[in-house]
Amino acid sequence: MLTTLTIGKRLHGTPPGSGRSRDRGQAAVEFVGVISLLLVAALAAIQLGIAAYAMQQAGTASRAAARAATYRESTMTADQAGRAALSDWLAKGSGFTVVGGNQQVKVTARVPIPSVLPLFDLPDARRSTVMPLD
Repeated sequence: MLTTLTIGKRLHGTPPGSGRSRDRGQAAVEFVGVISLLLVAALAAIQLGIAAYAMQQAGTASRAAARAATYRESTMTADQAGRAALSDWLAKGSGFTVVGGNQQVKVTARVPIPSVLPLFDLPDARRSTVMPLD
């Protein structure tokens, strides 16, 4: 009778050396895989937000620089006005191109987009503004 019970347990239970003992690390591996995917998705969302902010700042800076370039009594140059309109952490590495004509001025602002992950080299955000001369 004792032998029958042991055989029954082996048929319905887990034999030694197989089953759950091989699956012990599976949950940890799945957890690491899911967390790494969520981390990459979160960093991509943050990078998208930073890129959108840099584009918005480039537009604001180009308008401010164009305003300063067209206003005759301005105390600032177009470059100074554009940099003053930018956030401090985006002003480093930014540049402005002023092309003037007889009736209008075109200012192009170039603002670097910071990268969350240093593996990627992102292009600069560029925005142009055309304003008539004052």
